[in-house]
Amino acid sequence: MSLPQLNRTNHGRPAAPIRLVHLGLGNFTRAHQAWYTEHADDAEQWGIAAFTGRRPTMAELLSPQDGLYTLITKGAAGDSFEVISSISVVHPAADYAQLIGYLASPDLAVVTSTVTEAGYYRAEDGGLDLADPAVAADLAALAELVAGGELTVDRIAATPVATAPARILAGFLARRSAGVGALTILPCDNIPNNGQAFKRVIVEAAEQVESSLSAWIEEQISWATCMVDRITPATTEEDRAKCEAQQGYLDAAPVPTEPFSEWVISGEFPAGRPRWESAGAQVVADVEPYEQRKLWMLNGSHSLMAYCAPILGLETVGAAIEHPLVRDWVQQWWAAAGPRLSVPWEEYAAALTERYQNPNIRHLLAQIAHDGSQKIPVRIAPVLIASACEGAPAPAAVRALAGWLLHLRGVGAPVVDAQEAKVLELAAGTLEEAAAKVLAYAAPELAGDESLTASLVQAAKELLALAEG
Repeated sequence: MSLPQLNRTNHGRPAAPIRLVHLGLGNFTRAHQAWYTEHADDAEQWGIAAFTGRRPTMAELLSPQDGLYTLITKGAAGDSFEVISSISVVHPAADYAQLIGYLASPDLAVVTSTVTEAGYYRAEDGGLDLADPAVAADLAALAELVAGGELTVDRIAATPVATAPARILAGFLARRSAGVGALTILPCDNIPNNGQAFKRVIVEAAEQVESSLSAWIEEQISWATCMVDRITPATTEEDRAKCEAQQGYLDAAPVPTEPFSEWVISGEFPAGRPRWESAGAQVVADVEPYEQRKLWMLNGSHSLMAYCAPILGLETVGAAIEHPLVRDWVQQWWAAAGPRLSVPWEEYAAALTERYQNPNIRHLLAQIAHDGSQKIPVRIAPVLIASACEGAPAPAAVRALAGWLLHLRGVGAPVVDAQEAKVLELAAGTLEEAAAKVLAYAAPELAGDESLTASLVQAAKELLALAEG
């Protein structure tokens, strides 16, 4: 007898009304923000309309399941299974008119996003990259729309744009046209002060489209900041098979994750929000200390392992942390980064070691290595800069940057990066030339430091010797 497909006729609770929109639906969102919304004590009032990135795959998998999926929490003692109902509807990114309709609705209170660092389309100074062809095309389309006569929600919905800043900006135009405001944008990407980072690129986009729009944004839109943390690997066929064998239904898109989860939020929500704190989220006055600890301790050690451990033939975080040499590298990194934090870090580091050792979480280093152009400047460079300014560049930070340099030169996993052409050019030439360019890109404050460049070259040679040995 065939097994039933997971959907709301046989599992979960009724779909809640749409009051949240999420951009960039993936596994992490489903293990994190959607999980917190599911466990909020007012969850029945807060439904999520989730939009995929460019690939519609997640919508194709989840729509037949009414947005439901199984969260498989993989602890050291075994797995637990939970059906998550908080996503009321899933759309591919191509459903642009639906997105604009939601953003123009007075019922909408919060827009969350996980579009990755690359999805902000930031230039090196943190502002909007106006030279990017996709950004330029979107801004031209919106400017033409504004200049073309009376703006209506229907007209805006009929002029699709592709980049996340432009899509949200178009939503603001629709919201203004509909006469509603009071909306909070809550980015959930691993970017320092992500709310203000997203605000900057969107406001700069607005200034290119219509001179008065940025004033409306300042009056009507709130920008919250958050720090997110939950290790969430890619889904495997084994995960799907577990749902069939242990739950008795077919789930095309279960999500594996770890027991640990953290969400620290700061900001105003004038239109309301779920009571996420009832599910364990922390609402604080200042996210930065928590954000910095996570970026340096967890994300920094992840990047270190992603670029250095494959040189030893290692493929996962679990395998890397069990290797004595890699574990020593990680501990050296924590010892360099931790004392520069304003919050306690020793217990956090010990907890990270336990998380990395979880035998039931298979987190691929190649996956973590994606988009190093966006990650290295915020995860590794601050510790390198701080230590260099003190007169002694931290060897652990130099090693991590050397690992990325070698990654760009073809060592380890293939390069997958939104700035691929640019970063591959950085790594071209002799090792010495490449080291100077990579250092200048990752830490412009240290560009031209010949001693540090020599240290970077030496660290790269030492890593290469391990590969050859």
